[in-house]
Amino acid sequence: MHNDRAITDALESWFSTNARGLPWRAEPRDPYHALVSELMLQQTQVSRVLEKFGPFIERFPTVHDLASASEDEVLAMWSGLGYYRRARMLHQCAQAIVEHHDGIVPSDLDKLRSLPGIGRYTAGSIASIVFGQHAPIVDGNVTRVLQRLHNNPSPQTDKDTIAWSWRRATELAECAHDPGTFNEGMMELGATVCTPKNIRCTRCPLREHCAAFEAGTTEQVPPPKPRAKQKTNHCLSVIVTDDRGHLLVEQRPGEGMWAGLFQVPTFEDEAAMPSIGAAAGLLGCTPDDLEHLGSFTHVTTHRIIEFAVHRCARTDLDTDGRRLVDPEDLHTLGISNAQARIVGMLGSVDTIPR
Repeated sequence: MHNDRAITDALESWFSTNARGLPWRAEPRDPYHALVSELMLQQTQVSRVLEKFGPFIERFPTVHDLASASEDEVLAMWSGLGYYRRARMLHQCAQAIVEHHDGIVPSDLDKLRSLPGIGRYTAGSIASIVFGQHAPIVDGNVTRVLQRLHNNPSPQTDKDTIAWSWRRATELAECAHDPGTFNEGMMELGATVCTPKNIRCTRCPLREHCAAFEAGTTEQVPPPKPRAKQKTNHCLSVIVTDDRGHLLVEQRPGEGMWAGLFQVPTFEDEAAMPSIGAAAGLLGCTPDDLEHLGSFTHVTTHRIIEFAVHRCARTDLDTDGRRLVDPEDLHTLGISNAQARIVGMLGSVDTIPR
C-alpha cells in the first residue's frame, strides 16, 4: 500500500527546490498567464513556448486585450507554435471570460471547464496551481509517473488506464498539503526525471515509493505508444512578388490544416505533387514563367508534407482574392513554419516570423 502523504510531501519538497524558473511561474501566480501558458504547452515543447510566451503577453497583457483583438492578430502572435486551433480556442476563451466573468479568470472548477478550449486537465491545473484547490490533473507525464509508481504495465492511452490515472491523481491531490505544488511537481518530474527514455531514477524523490524501480521495470512501464499514422500531402507553392518586392499571399480556409493562416499561393494533392501546368493555369501564367527554387519535406505529428517551391517571373498576375504584402509586414499575419521556410527562400529570412 502506498503512503500517499509521504508521496505528496516528498514531491512538494523536491519541486520547491528543483522547479525550473519559467515565466508563468512568477509569484504571485497570474491566472491569465496560467491560462495562456497551459494552452501553449499542449503538445508543444517548453523551449518553444518560452520563445512565444513573453511576446504574446506583451502584445495581449490582459484578458481584455486578448478578447478585443482580431483572430488574425492572435494567429500572428501564435505563429510557429502549431496546432492553431488552440489559438482560436484561447481567443474565444478570453472573450467568454470578459462576457460572462467580467474579465476575471474564474477559480471554480466547473466554471473553468465551461469555458471554450478548457478541458479537465487545464481546469484542474489553473484551479490547483493558481487558486490552491485540491483538483487533480492528468497528462502524459503524470500518467507515466503514476504507472511507474504502481508498476502498471497497461497501455498509457487505454480508456481504463486514463480512468485509473484520474482516480489516483484525485486521491493524491486531495491528500496534498499544497495541491498546486504537488501537481506542478508531478508534471516537472515527468518532464525532467521520470522521462520516457533516459530515466534519471537516481534523482527521483519518489524512488523509494516506486514499484517499477523496485521491480526493475521502469524501461518497460508504460509500454511504448503505437506510432501515429501519418497522412502524406503534396504541396506546390509559388512565390510571386511585384515590382516593389511585395509578396502575394492568400488565407487558408477556416477549417482543416493550418486553418486561417496565410501562405503564398499553394496547391495541394494527397496522391501526388500538383502539376506545374495546373498550378500555372490557376495563377494565370504559363509553366515557363515558373522557376523551381527547391523542395523539402515538412513533418508533423499526423502528416508528412512534400513541398515543391517555385517562383513566378511575372508581376502582372490577377490577385484573384489574394493580397500583396510587404515581407517586412509578415509578422502581422499568421504564417506556418513551413510557409516561413518557403518565403525564406527569397533571402528575406530576417523578416519572416519564426
